[in-house]
Formats: sequence, structure tokens, C-alpha cells
Amino acid sequence: MKPTAGGAAQLLAISDLHIGYPENRALVERMRPVTDDDWLLVAGDVAETVADIRWTLDTLAGRFRKVVWVPGNHELWTHPSDSVTLRGVARYEHLVELCRELGVTTPEDPYPVWEGPGGPVAVAPLFTLYDYSFLPAGCATKEEGLEYARGTGIVCNDEYLLHPDPYPSREAWCRARVAETERRLAELPGELPVIPVNHYPLDRHPTDVLWYPEFAMWCGTTLTADWHRRFRVHTMVYGHLHIPRTTWHEGVRFEEVSVGYPREWRKRPGTPGRLRRILPGEGEER
Repeated sequence: MKPTAGGAAQLLAISDLHIGYPENRALVERMRPVTDDDWLLVAGDVAETVADIRWTLDTLAGRFRKVVWVPGNHELWTHPSDSVTLRGVARYEHLVELCRELGVTTPEDPYPVWEGPGGPVAVAPLFTLYDYSFLPAGCATKEEGLEYARGTGIVCNDEYLLHPDPYPSREAWCRARVAETERRLAELPGELPVIPVNHYPLDRHPTDVLWYPEFAMWCGTTLTADWHRRFRVHTMVYGHLHIPRTTWHEGVRFEEVSVGYPREWRKRPGTPGRLRRILPGEGEER
């Protein structure tokens, strides 16, 4: 579909593109805006290599009025297939510089304001990580949770590929990111609604339907559980779980926008790789 000069602009979102799979790369090749003024929110897990991340964001930035990106865990992996061997914060900062070169907005940039239908609303790209506080039932500590997960065979590859350098742990990096993000969100004008875009959900409830509940340990932090109440959140956009759906929690819309792996999206009805419309929402001017 070619963009049109007329019509109402849309705020669209997608995540978990995983373009290392040829089928998923083909989905990106076909992605187009509906109008010349559409924005696209990319909520992480584009790919594992810097070359693939560059190709994807460059491709999308050439089509959409604005592209907003946040890192998923896969972008932060120091993967053996990647020629870029940076770890932790250095890798993240490298990706931020790549995005700035391409004109893509990151969590380190000023929050843009969507003035199209359903606006004005601040779009806040976040990077908060996780801290193992979404523990399995009956586990009181990270160590107990990891032991349980190893017993079931469900252990996230982050344990081997996502390095927190120079922080001593991923949870320490998470705490630092949460504190800085909280400060920035608190500086937004109180009357301005906000759409947080994060790879992980801000609240644990979306993980309740995981087939393997122990995987929730790698899915967020309880430190953000009240953000949808503390801040004037319009819609919370996230990915990571590969369960695209809309939920409502305490009156706030949570929108998972994942594509996921081919073996997952082939089972779903509808067009694979469909961009999810965040604004205008139901009942909002178009």
C-alpha cells in the first residue's frame, strides 16, 4: 500500500520483528505507512546483529514520518554472529548513535509529541530492562527463581548473551534505568497524556498467560507497576511476549504489538506483520 498525502495520520506500532528469519525480513520489506504523516513505534527485538538492526531501521525511517525505537533484549545481546562485540552500556550507546545517524528517536532523546488524531500526546520511548522481581510462585529470591527455571529447562538466553557492563548485574542496570526514566516522566506537563513505549510491559499482568510462567522473570520489574497510575498514561505499548493482544488494566490500555517468530505468527489469523494502530483509538477523531 502506498502512502497518500490525504487522510488522517496514524500512530502505528510493531515489535519483535526478528529479521534474522527470512520470512520476517520479507514482512519488513512489505511494511508501508497509510499516509505520509504516519509515525511508527518499534518496541524492540528488531534483530541480534547491528547490521540487521541498521538495515531495518534505515528501511523504516525512509518510509515513515517518524520512527521511534526502544531496545529489546535481542538488540543488547553480544551475539557470536555479530561482528560488533561491544557489551552492555557500550553496545546500547552504539545503537543510540546508529539511530541518531538514521534520524530515529531513542530513549535518550527528548520525548516527541504526537499532534495528529487523538493528540496531543507525548510518546515516551523507554528502556527499563528487568530485575527478576517477576518471580515464579513459591520462589522468594532470584536464586530460587533461576534454580526453578533451570529445572524446567526454561532459561532466557540473556543469561549467556546480555551483559550488563559496567554494571555488576542486569538488575543493577535495571534499577539505574528505572530511576532515570522515572525522573524524566515526572518532568512531563501534568496535563499531557503519555504513551510509554517499552520492550517490557510496565505491569506484570500480561505475563499471566505465558505457557511457561517462569519466563516472566525476564519480562519486567515491579518497580514500574504503578507508572500507569502515577503518570497520565493513555496507552502502554510493549512487546517481548510474542502474544499480540489488547488488555485493560485499571482503566489503562496495554497494547502488545509483537510479530514474533514465523512458527508463531503462521498460526494466527489475519495478515502477518500487521502494524497495530495506537492512535486514533476507538471513538477518537480520525
